[in-house]
Amino acid sequence: MTNAVDDKSVVREYFNATGFDRWRRIYGDGKVNKVQRDIRKGHQQTIDTVMAWLEADGNLKGLSICDAGCGVGSLSIPLAQAGAVVTASDISQKMVGEAHERAIATLLAGPVPSFQASDLESLTGKYHTVICLDVLIHYPQDKAAAMIEHLSSLAESRVILSFAPKTAFYTALKKVGSFFPGPSKTTRAYLHAEKDVVQVLESLGWKIERKAMNKTQFYFSRLIEAVR
Repeated sequence: MTNAVDDKSVVREYFNATGFDRWRRIYGDGKVNKVQRDIRKGHQQTIDTVMAWLEADGNLKGLSICDAGCGVGSLSIPLAQAGAVVTASDISQKMVGEAHERAIATLLAGPVPSFQASDLESLTGKYHTVICLDVLIHYPQDKAAAMIEHLSSLAESRVILSFAPKTAFYTALKKVGSFFPGPSKTTRAYLHAEKDVVQVLESLGWKIERKAMNKTQFYFSRLIEAVR
Protein backbone atom coordinates (compact mmCIF):
# COMPACT_ATOMS: atom_id res chain seq x y z
CA MET A 1 0.00 0.00 0.00
CA THR A 2 2.87 2.33 0.82
CA ASN A 3 4.23 1.89 -2.69
CA ALA A 4 0.94 3.07 -4.22
CA VAL A 5 0.82 6.10 -1.95
CA ASP A 6 4.41 6.91 -2.81
CA ASP A 7 3.71 6.59 -6.53
CA LYS A 8 0.69 8.86 -6.24
CA SER A 9 2.65 11.47 -4.30
CA VAL A 10 5.48 11.37 -6.82
CA VAL A 11 3.08 11.75 -9.74
CA ARG A 12 1.18 14.62 -8.12
CA GLU A 13 4.38 16.47 -7.23
CA TYR A 14 5.90 15.89 -10.66
CA PHE A 15 2.88 17.16 -12.61
CA ASN A 16 2.57 20.20 -10.37
CA ALA A 17 6.26 21.10 -10.89
CA THR A 18 8.75 20.29 -13.68
CA GLY A 19 6.39 17.82 -15.31
CA PHE A 20 3.70 20.45 -15.76
CA ASP A 21 5.86 22.72 -17.91
CA ARG A 22 7.22 19.77 -19.91
CA TRP A 23 3.87 18.17 -20.68
CA ARG A 24 2.08 21.47 -21.26
CA ARG A 25 4.53 22.04 -24.10
CA ILE A 26 4.20 18.49 -25.41
CA TYR A 27 0.40 18.69 -25.44
CA GLY A 28 0.41 22.17 -26.95
CA ASP A 29 1.57 23.48 -30.30
CA GLY A 30 4.71 25.36 -29.27
CA LYS A 31 8.34 24.54 -29.96
CA VAL A 32 9.56 21.21 -28.59
CA ASN A 33 12.53 18.93 -29.11
CA LYS A 34 12.51 15.85 -31.36
CA VAL A 35 11.53 13.38 -28.63
CA GLN A 36 8.76 15.62 -27.30
CA ARG A 37 7.43 16.16 -30.84
CA ASP A 38 7.33 12.39 -31.33
CA ILE A 39 5.42 11.87 -28.07
CA ARG A 40 3.03 14.68 -29.03
CA LYS A 41 2.35 12.91 -32.33
CA GLY A 42 1.71 9.56 -30.62
CA HIS A 43 -0.57 11.03 -27.97
CA GLN A 44 -2.56 12.85 -30.64
CA GLN A 45 -3.01 9.56 -32.50
CA THR A 46 -4.62 8.12 -29.36
CA ILE A 47 -6.91 11.15 -29.01
CA ASP A 48 -7.85 10.95 -32.70
CA THR A 49 -8.61 7.23 -32.43
CA VAL A 50 -10.93 7.73 -29.46
CA MET A 51 -12.72 10.62 -31.15
CA ALA A 52 -13.13 8.58 -34.34
CA TRP A 53 -14.66 5.70 -32.37
CA LEU A 54 -17.12 7.94 -30.53
CA GLU A 55 -18.07 10.00 -33.58
CA ALA A 56 -18.69 6.80 -35.57
CA ASP A 57 -21.37 5.84 -33.03
CA GLY A 58 -23.27 9.01 -33.88
CA ASN A 59 -24.57 9.76 -30.38
CA LEU A 60 -21.92 12.05 -28.86
CA LYS A 61 -24.20 15.05 -28.45
CA GLY A 62 -25.49 15.13 -24.88
CA LEU A 63 -23.55 12.00 -23.86
CA SER A 64 -22.19 12.09 -20.31
CA ILE A 65 -18.45 11.36 -20.29
CA CYS A 66 -15.88 11.20 -17.51
CA ASP A 67 -12.36 12.01 -18.70
CA ALA A 68 -10.26 10.59 -15.86
CA GLY A 69 -6.71 11.91 -15.92
CA CYS A 70 -7.49 14.69 -18.40
CA GLY A 71 -4.10 16.40 -18.43
CA VAL A 72 -4.41 19.74 -20.22
CA GLY A 73 -7.74 18.83 -21.83
CA SER A 74 -6.49 17.22 -25.05
CA LEU A 75 -9.55 14.93 -25.15
CA SER A 76 -12.02 16.85 -22.97
CA ILE A 77 -12.05 19.87 -25.26
CA PRO A 78 -12.81 18.07 -28.56
CA LEU A 79 -15.43 15.98 -26.73
CA ALA A 80 -17.12 19.19 -25.55
CA GLN A 81 -16.86 20.62 -29.07
CA ALA A 82 -18.75 17.56 -30.30
CA GLY A 83 -21.54 18.25 -27.80
CA ALA A 84 -20.71 15.77 -25.06
CA VAL A 85 -21.30 16.66 -21.39
CA VAL A 86 -17.79 16.25 -20.00
CA THR A 87 -16.61 15.90 -16.42
CA ALA A 88 -12.82 15.90 -16.35
CA SER A 89 -10.25 15.44 -13.62
CA ASP A 90 -6.52 15.25 -13.08
CA ILE A 91 -4.33 14.63 -10.05
CA SER A 92 -2.47 17.88 -10.80
CA GLN A 93 -4.13 21.18 -9.90
CA LYS A 94 -1.88 22.93 -12.41
CA MET A 95 -2.96 20.60 -15.21
CA VAL A 96 -6.61 21.20 -14.36
CA GLY A 97 -6.05 24.96 -14.40
CA GLU A 98 -4.36 24.78 -17.78
CA ALA A 99 -7.12 22.56 -19.16
CA HIS A 100 -9.78 25.02 -17.99
CA GLU A 101 -7.97 27.96 -19.57
CA ARG A 102 -7.58 26.12 -22.87
CA ALA A 103 -11.23 25.09 -22.82
CA ILE A 104 -12.42 28.67 -22.28
CA ALA A 105 -10.17 29.91 -25.08
CA THR A 106 -11.31 27.19 -27.48
CA LEU A 107 -15.00 26.74 -26.63
CA LEU A 108 -16.05 30.31 -27.23
CA ALA A 109 -19.77 29.59 -27.60
CA GLY A 110 -20.35 26.16 -26.12
CA PRO A 111 -20.41 24.72 -22.60
CA VAL A 112 -17.03 24.15 -20.95
CA PRO A 113 -16.22 20.77 -19.34
CA SER A 114 -16.41 20.57 -15.57
CA PHE A 115 -12.81 20.28 -14.35
CA GLN A 116 -11.63 19.16 -10.92
CA ALA A 117 -8.35 18.22 -9.28
CA SER A 118 -8.72 14.65 -8.04
CA ASP A 119 -6.96 11.32 -8.05
CA LEU A 120 -8.77 8.46 -9.77
CA GLU A 121 -9.70 6.68 -6.57
CA SER A 122 -11.68 9.70 -5.32
CA LEU A 123 -13.87 10.08 -8.41
CA THR A 124 -17.60 9.59 -7.93
CA GLY A 125 -20.74 9.78 -10.04
CA LYS A 126 -22.29 7.88 -12.93
CA TYR A 127 -21.47 8.45 -16.59
CA HIS A 128 -22.42 6.81 -19.86
CA THR A 129 -18.74 6.54 -20.77
CA VAL A 130 -15.59 6.64 -18.65
CA ILE A 131 -12.29 7.28 -20.45
CA CYS A 132 -8.83 7.01 -18.92
CA LEU A 133 -5.92 7.58 -21.30
CA ASP A 134 -2.23 7.04 -20.56
CA VAL A 135 -2.72 6.96 -16.78
CA LEU A 136 -2.26 3.25 -16.06
CA ILE A 137 1.46 3.75 -16.68
CA HIS A 138 1.59 5.33 -13.19
CA TYR A 139 -0.02 2.31 -11.51
CA PRO A 140 1.88 -0.84 -10.53
CA GLN A 141 0.38 -4.14 -11.63
CA ASP A 142 -1.02 -5.00 -8.20
CA LYS A 143 -2.91 -1.70 -7.97
CA ALA A 144 -4.10 -1.40 -11.58
CA ALA A 145 -6.93 -3.92 -11.19
CA ALA A 146 -8.47 -2.00 -8.29
CA MET A 147 -8.23 1.24 -10.24
CA ILE A 148 -9.91 -0.31 -13.29
CA GLU A 149 -12.63 -1.74 -11.05
CA HIS A 150 -13.29 1.69 -9.56
CA LEU A 151 -13.50 3.36 -12.99
CA SER A 152 -15.83 0.57 -14.06
CA SER A 153 -18.16 1.38 -11.16
CA LEU A 154 -18.61 4.90 -12.57
CA ALA A 155 -19.53 3.73 -16.08
CA GLU A 156 -22.99 2.71 -17.20
CA SER A 157 -22.30 1.64 -20.78
CA ARG A 158 -18.64 1.95 -21.77
CA VAL A 159 -15.06 2.13 -20.51
CA ILE A 160 -12.12 3.17 -22.69
CA LEU A 161 -8.60 2.63 -21.36
CA SER A 162 -5.13 3.04 -22.79
CA PHE A 163 -1.94 1.63 -21.34
CA ALA A 164 1.68 0.85 -22.21
CA PRO A 165 1.59 -2.85 -23.20
CA LYS A 166 3.89 -5.29 -21.47
CA THR A 167 5.62 -7.15 -24.28
CA ALA A 168 9.15 -8.53 -24.54
CA PHE A 169 10.14 -5.64 -26.79
CA TYR A 170 8.74 -2.83 -24.66
CA THR A 171 10.03 -4.44 -21.47
CA ALA A 172 13.53 -4.48 -22.99
CA LEU A 173 13.12 -0.90 -24.19
CA LYS A 174 12.09 0.21 -20.71
CA LYS A 175 15.07 -1.61 -19.20
CA VAL A 176 17.48 0.13 -21.57
CA GLY A 177 15.89 3.47 -20.71
CA SER A 178 16.54 2.86 -17.03
CA PHE A 179 20.26 3.21 -17.68
CA PHE A 180 19.88 6.92 -18.41
CA PRO A 181 19.60 8.83 -15.12
CA GLY A 182 19.28 12.57 -14.66
CA PRO A 183 16.68 15.21 -15.54
CA SER A 184 15.16 13.06 -18.27
CA LYS A 185 13.79 10.83 -15.50
CA THR A 186 10.16 11.57 -14.67
CA THR A 187 8.05 9.09 -12.69
CA ARG A 188 8.03 5.33 -12.46
CA ALA A 189 6.60 3.76 -15.58
CA TYR A 190 4.61 0.53 -15.36
CA LEU A 191 3.80 -1.72 -18.30
CA HIS A 192 0.69 -3.89 -18.28
CA ALA A 193 -0.05 -7.15 -20.08
CA GLU A 194 -3.09 -6.79 -22.31
CA LYS A 195 -4.49 -10.13 -21.13
CA ASP A 196 -4.47 -8.88 -17.53
CA VAL A 197 -6.38 -5.70 -18.42
CA VAL A 198 -8.88 -7.64 -20.52
CA GLN A 199 -9.34 -10.23 -17.76
CA VAL A 200 -10.20 -7.54 -15.22
CA LEU A 201 -12.71 -5.90 -17.56
CA GLU A 202 -14.37 -9.18 -18.50
CA SER A 203 -14.58 -10.24 -14.85
CA LEU A 204 -16.60 -7.07 -14.24
CA GLY A 205 -19.09 -7.93 -16.97
CA TRP A 206 -17.61 -5.93 -19.83
CA LYS A 207 -17.24 -7.10 -23.43
CA ILE A 208 -14.25 -5.92 -25.47
CA GLU A 209 -15.62 -4.02 -28.45
CA ARG A 210 -12.70 -2.24 -30.17
CA LYS A 211 -8.92 -2.21 -29.88
CA ALA A 212 -6.14 -0.12 -31.36
CA MET A 213 -2.39 0.31 -31.01
CA ASN A 214 -0.85 3.74 -31.38
CA LYS A 215 2.91 3.97 -31.49
CA THR A 216 5.69 6.24 -32.60
CA GLN A 217 9.39 6.02 -31.85
CA PHE A 218 9.03 7.13 -28.22
CA TYR A 219 5.31 6.61 -27.55
CA PHE A 220 3.36 3.36 -27.40
CA SER A 221 -0.17 2.93 -26.14
CA ARG A 222 -2.68 0.09 -26.39
CA LEU A 223 -6.29 1.27 -26.52
CA ILE A 224 -9.25 -0.87 -25.45
CA GLU A 225 -12.97 -0.12 -25.51
CA ALA A 226 -15.25 -2.26 -23.34
CA VAL A 227 -19.06 -2.13 -23.45
CA ARG A 228 -22.09 -3.71 -21.81
